[in-house]
Amino acid sequence: MSRLFSTGSVLGAGGSKMASNFRKVTHCIFDMDGLLLDTEKIYEKILRDLIKSYNTTYPWATRMKVMGTTEQRTVSIIVNDLKLSCTVDEFLKKFREKQLVDLAGAPLMRGAERLVRHLHENNIPIALATSSGTDSVEVKTKNHQELFNLFHHKVMGSSDAEVKEGKPAPDIFLVAASRFPDKPSPDQCLVFEDAPNGVTAGVSAGMQVVMVPDPNVKEDQRKHATLVLDTLEDFKPELFGLPAFK
Repeated sequence: MSRLFSTGSVLGAGGSKMASNFRKVTHCIFDMDGLLLDTEKIYEKILRDLIKSYNTTYPWATRMKVMGTTEQRTVSIIVNDLKLSCTVDEFLKKFREKQLVDLAGAPLMRGAERLVRHLHENNIPIALATSSGTDSVEVKTKNHQELFNLFHHKVMGSSDAEVKEGKPAPDIFLVAASRFPDKPSPDQCLVFEDAPNGVTAGVSAGMQVVMVPDPNVKEDQRKHATLVLDTLEDFKPELFGLPAFK
């Protein structure tokens, strides 16, 4: 079920008018983990198991803080919040080693393939903007290489020198927009995200944001999104001036 924030109008299916304050866009930028790939449960287990080895638990409040952040920021928050008996670098090394094993073959989220292929087939420029690093992205996408090759470019926040600050800072989305050949302005870009930190980053970049949150994400952490959906299957491209599904 989608939640619309509306004033004004756009044409809906069959030419009927639908209340909306959505702006027409020309380019789309996608997060990856929890949005295109079903990796969040795997990440949670990796982190929970690593944290358990330090004789402590992984509370929900900490999980919400790290969702959507770079690997370095995730580990820094966990080590400092939970006062673990290790350095950030030590935990990061273990985290990355575990990722390369456990994240291989992550499945696609519902509606992800349909939407990405639809936009590509209709010549809508698309980019990936993930907080993951290059090695992690290669592992997670290895069973879906043909689909992920449809993106014009990929920005990997944990290993991209131009991304100075990770989400919730806007850097990654501004970098992603700047790498399209025609360099669209932020208001021409539509961001797809699942995490509150990612939504904040997209909004801070001056972009509209479609959010597909984890069901446990609270209502007040969804309110800044332009549109909130249960699944990408519910997305109607024509709301943002994009070609409708046939």
